Amino acid sequence: MRQSRYWKVGVTVFLTAAAILLFYDVLFGQRDAVVLVLRLFEALKPILYGAMIAYLLAPMVDFFDQLISPHQMAAAKGGGRFRSAGVRAASLVLTWIVIAGFAYLLLSFLLPQVYKSVLRLFSNMETYYNTINTWITGLLEQNPSLEGWVMNQLSAYYKDLSSLITNQVLPQAQQLMSALGGGVVSALNFFKNLLIGIIVSIYLLDTKERCAAHCRKLVCGLFRSFHATWIFRAVGTADRIFSGFVRGKLLDSLIIGIICFIFSSIFNFPYAPLVSVIVGVTNIIPFFGPFLGAIPSLFLILLDSPIKALYFLIFILALQQVDGNIIGPKILGDRTGLSSLWVIIAILVGGSFFGVPGMFFAVPVFACFNTFVDFCVNCRLKKRGMPTSVSAYQGKTPTPEEKMPKDSGKL
Repeated sequence: MRQSRYWKVGVTVFLTAAAILLFYDVLFGQRDAVVLVLRLFEALKPILYGAMIAYLLAPMVDFFDQLISPHQMAAAKGGGRFRSAGVRAASLVLTWIVIAGFAYLLLSFLLPQVYKSVLRLFSNMETYYNTINTWITGLLEQNPSLEGWVMNQLSAYYKDLSSLITNQVLPQAQQLMSALGGGVVSALNFFKNLLIGIIVSIYLLDTKERCAAHCRKLVCGLFRSFHATWIFRAVGTADRIFSGFVRGKLLDSLIIGIICFIFSSIFNFPYAPLVSVIVGVTNIIPFFGPFLGAIPSLFLILLDSPIKALYFLIFILALQQVDGNIIGPKILGDRTGLSSLWVIIAILVGGSFFGVPGMFFAVPVFACFNTFVDFCVNCRLKKRGMPTSVSAYQGKTPTPEEKMPKDSGKL
């Protein structure tokens, strides 16, 4: 008993000292720990790609497992072992056939159309420049006061603009050319990591039940039974939030992109493939995504045809209403449990720290954090004999004698 106590004290002291040193290095030192973590992350990129691909494709593999051998899937869900390697191999082959077929359709149909749209955009650049110049010139001629203000501002900032071009833009142009060469190398490294990640994902999908069993064994070996139970519940809740949101949002964005392409082709909008890709990709970002995709798409169509730009604006507004009220709720449901205000806050904070990936993953991460905080608060309230429902705290502070809902305080 005494040795166990000394062991716990020693581990606590070591972890505390390590945390203090890490905190000091990050804030005041040379950030060697941060550099080490970044190098480790760079080395593990193929593994992370593979884990992400396996996580996204796991439902498809389970679907084919269920389709090929429903009895073994039922036994695996009931706590048994998925024994048939042939069934899993067939499911993996069918899964990657579907992925390869989708990639072939993308490469053979959509990408050439997008390429033609981009070429058309660059070929019409001079026409668009003249159109914009005519708009601005007409606006200034009709508003002499505005023209005078613009000329004064240009004169005031002429020296600053010249200095900016001479001292910053021109020197950085050379760096930009070097960066383009480095970008080719980065692209090759990305595809190399992606190829290795695909191989890793096949292995993970083939052994996902065994990998999950190893993780459960590790948790049960490191923690007590009570703590292990709550860890499994927390991981299950996080998986439910992440899987539902990430997979659902990707599917929702794919459907929105396809619908946008179909209707854009029917109404003969200019740059229909390019606009559909922009709308579909930006729709991945919650709340702000539809606006981020609609604005540049609307501007492109406006340069070609103002009346079609008006039709496109009406179409996008109707499409977002359909997505927000029909398609999105059907696919996503209430996966996060966050209000619109917290979704906006999560997106702003995630975007400020991690850019576009942060805007996408901030919502499920914040939902997991919100669920954990809500669970802890409910547990504290239950111990004090106070109600856990929010409605009980509207208008007055409840007393500990008030009854609590039976289903409160659960993950």
